[in-house]
Amino acid sequence: MDSIIKSDNTIALIAISFTWVSFAIVAEQKWKWASKITGTVICMAGAIILTNLHIIPMSAPFFDTVIWDYAIPLAIPLLLFKCNIKKIWKESGRLLALFLSGSAGSAIFAIVAYNVFKDKIPSLKEISAMMTGSYIGGSVNLAAISSYYKTSAQLTAAATVADNVLMALYFFVLLFLSSSPFVKRHFPHPHIDKAEREGNGGAKTQAAAFWAPKKISLKDIAIALSSSALIVWLSTELSAVFGALIPTGNIALDIINALFSSRYLIMTSISMILATFLSDKVKPDAGTQELGTFMIYLFFFAVGVPASIGQILKNAPLLFAFCAIIVFGNMIFCFVAGLLLGYSLEDIILASNANIGGPTTAAAMAISKGWQDLTGPVLLVGTLGYAIGTYFGIFVGKILGA
Repeated sequence: MDSIIKSDNTIALIAISFTWVSFAIVAEQKWKWASKITGTVICMAGAIILTNLHIIPMSAPFFDTVIWDYAIPLAIPLLLFKCNIKKIWKESGRLLALFLSGSAGSAIFAIVAYNVFKDKIPSLKEISAMMTGSYIGGSVNLAAISSYYKTSAQLTAAATVADNVLMALYFFVLLFLSSSPFVKRHFPHPHIDKAEREGNGGAKTQAAAFWAPKKISLKDIAIALSSSALIVWLSTELSAVFGALIPTGNIALDIINALFSSRYLIMTSISMILATFLSDKVKPDAGTQELGTFMIYLFFFAVGVPASIGQILKNAPLLFAFCAIIVFGNMIFCFVAGLLLGYSLEDIILASNANIGGPTTAAAMAISKGWQDLTGPVLLVGTLGYAIGTYFGIFVGKILGA
């Protein structure tokens, strides 16, 4: 059946996409129910409804080219301009050990989950890579790896739905653990005690607290966008050069070629180097996170566009179980490492949150719980996940034969 809005009506599709993404952002910051299910789910749900009602087409140059080929690559450097490795090490050393333990758990249990479901879910090698990246970094890594492997849009949508639903449920689990008398008897919890003494300053929603207004100038936006575009261009050229220079022929060479010829990994590395060694020039608080996140929200809208509700209902339950194994592995690694190293309950919860949900959700949880002293460190260490998540994800994918 033809859609009401035709695939060549680009300005109409831009208007609809931007309007729905804006609604998702406003809803996430205004209403608690929307904050709990996250703006990314609202973005995707809107696109699924619009396409299945035949209001917008399931394929169009705007979605297939503009968003997938341009918006996603531009978003990655913007979101990585906070990734100052020296600052992360200095201010977040305690959390870093837990975060890396959780990252190892995500990668190992992604391989375990793959072996459990490999005969039941199509394209699971690629999805394993995507979810490894997502459960170490976040949406930016899922987007990068999905684009790298060119995974089925329908399976990507189903995996993203399963990921986000499970992520929301896991946050409730972490919140329950933070208030469980049994758990608190076995772990120190100084920040919980401090928050109970001082009370929460609480914003309307977690998202509203995190995305508080900042002073951003036209110059800041110009520099951010041009820097991101230059990084993407340079990375694209270098990936072609490395892909031609590095031989293939066995598993080791194939993995090396895949890693060094990936423009996503190259742009990740360049962005991280700039953020670390030119921190006086790079201004991560001057709109880069906002611009990058808006583009990632457009990605989730585009993911929902070709999704058939029937296919999602068919594939999401198995993917939900697949993702649950990875999340469980991450939690086990974080809690065991925290117990062995004598870390606080708050450190463990936020490190796992930063893996599974990314730095924004971890910082938002710290804000909402009144653990203000941990907000900055967990934001920094979670941002490291953006830098390493794509490496881990593609490496796991290559191990599995993607």
